[in-house]
Amino acid sequence: MSRTSRTVGIKEVARAAGVSVGTVSNAINRPEMVAEETRVRVLAAIDQLGYVRSESARHLRAGSSKIIALLVLDMTNPFFVDVASGAERAARDAGLGVMLCNSAQSTAEEAEYLSLFAEQRVRGVLVTPADTTGRNLAAFERHGIPFVSVDRVVPSAEGCSVSVDDIAGAGLAVRHLLDRGHRNLAYVSGPMQLTQCQDRHAGALAVLRAAGADAELRHIETERMDVAAGRDAGARLLGMSPRPTAVFCANDLMALGLLQALYGAGVAVPEEVALVGYDDIEFAAAAAVPLTSVRQPAFRMGRSAADLLIEETGDAADRHEHQRIVLQPELVVRASSMTARGEHG
Repeated sequence: MSRTSRTVGIKEVARAAGVSVGTVSNAINRPEMVAEETRVRVLAAIDQLGYVRSESARHLRAGSSKIIALLVLDMTNPFFVDVASGAERAARDAGLGVMLCNSAQSTAEEAEYLSLFAEQRVRGVLVTPADTTGRNLAAFERHGIPFVSVDRVVPSAEGCSVSVDDIAGAGLAVRHLLDRGHRNLAYVSGPMQLTQCQDRHAGALAVLRAAGADAELRHIETERMDVAAGRDAGARLLGMSPRPTAVFCANDLMALGLLQALYGAGVAVPEEVALVGYDDIEFAAAAAVPLTSVRQPAFRMGRSAADLLIEETGDAADRHEHQRIVLQPELVVRASSMTARGEHG
């Protein structure tokens, strides 16, 4: 015979123990206020009925949730896994937990999650915004829940932010390719409404223009920033005439997809096409041709963002001042870009 499970409430515990709801609450939260005999009777009723107190309800009343929400663009990207690891470490050190969610680069899904966070009254939110206009964050701000922008700055937002200087990072990548003798370059990006893609394009162009009029940068824009998008970009690159001799990709996943496409077409990397990615995820060094990449301090970014949020929501909240932290990237050179133009064919 099946039995439908049912949540036991505090009123039923009070009825079983023959006390008031307030007495049950005191027995759980402030036992020193309840006589020993009464407390034993309440605990026995709790054990008999299988009552489990609702932490979310308790925190909602107290305004002291122990949960931080982390909303990232793409949980399939190892870069965001490292960001989450950093945030989780800072939260754990502070006795807090992290709820991880994925907007999948969708502004609509981002708005839904932000609304959910407001309903649940989380302690605060770490967010890599999909909506670069700031409208989603502006709507969320009205709930009075602190947030920190991660991996980008939203100029219209009032909260803290932790990001990387993507203009400088792109400059490192393109300057390296120019130093290897390349003048016909391509930039492969995700959707250009993403600030990261815009900044990395701007950084690449700035260095290229400074190098002189003989340098060229062609742009391939994709709808997403994953391996499949990189393969699609590779097919488009193979159809270009003349074909670029070097490619800078806005992240490593696209670079790895592009590497697959080139390998499948029999195009040698780096002998025929040099390749540089961005993020320096773990898979970059393990690729068939180890990938040169611009390293972002992802773990540090997540930890720093969580530290700022914890400060803003903790005992020192009245002394908290919003900060915009900008971390510096570094270029990690590997085999995918190390044949100089002119050394072969």
